[in-house]
Amino acid sequence: MAGAPAGGGPGQVAWGTGATTTVGVGRDDLVSGEAVALALPPANLGYRILSGIIDVVLGFGLWLFLWWLSFKVAIDANEAWRGTIQTLIPILAVITLPTAMETLTPGKTMGHLIMGLRTVRDDAGPIGFRHSLARALVGFVELYACLGLPALISAAISRKNKRLGDLLAGTYVIRDRHRIVEQRPIEMPPQLETWAVSADMAALPDRLAVLVRQFLGGRHDMTPEPRAYAARRLVFDVAPFVAPAPPTGAPFEDVLSAIMAERRRRDTERLVREAALRDRLLR
Repeated sequence: MAGAPAGGGPGQVAWGTGATTTVGVGRDDLVSGEAVALALPPANLGYRILSGIIDVVLGFGLWLFLWWLSFKVAIDANEAWRGTIQTLIPILAVITLPTAMETLTPGKTMGHLIMGLRTVRDDAGPIGFRHSLARALVGFVELYACLGLPALISAAISRKNKRLGDLLAGTYVIRDRHRIVEQRPIEMPPQLETWAVSADMAALPDRLAVLVRQFLGGRHDMTPEPRAYAARRLVFDVAPFVAPAPPTGAPFEDVLSAIMAERRRRDTERLVREAALRDRLLR
């Protein structure tokens, strides 16, 4: 490979010598077997504000309705019972019912339903009762007692537009109608197929794999000099995980393409084998 001998000296690519530190994908991103980052983008601040206003208005409306209903139903009750009912009404209106709704939907309040949003965990998984309860308890203070001001400040300065309840619960809000664009698989360069199939490839760290995948997918939009530099840098990063070295003179981009295409092929075959094994065991 031009400009990249197989040794480990200064400025050289050390193939198969161990792991290196890389960066490229966020810690909250999900990574598929084809090294595609599946991080769900958070809902923007405007959608969150509108959704929050809807939830607060409906919550106050339900609170007032239950308060009015309690006087109609418990008009003959003594002071102790009336005080108990008045205490339970806000708990039911702004904590219990929102918690139940978010848990059962999962992740949707009335505001979320109207605005097309959903609450998910920081790892993009569905939330449970614990997350919904934490959001509702904190929401009682930041949305109702403080009229949403702490939530607005927190959402404006946090990385994923999180209010305080999200920070405590480990959640964030996404656009539920957002579509993830599936990226086309990386094609195997024919001249490197023999080498890639026979090479010993260790599992690439998710961050490095996604960084390579993003470069290969967007390289045609890059100017020549940054593109060449990025390809060379990525080859140095993946070299410790691949042995032996690719053929001398192989272009950097072709080497990266071969590694990612072979990685995808091996992952696909492994999944097929695992599915076949499960079928045999479950018969």
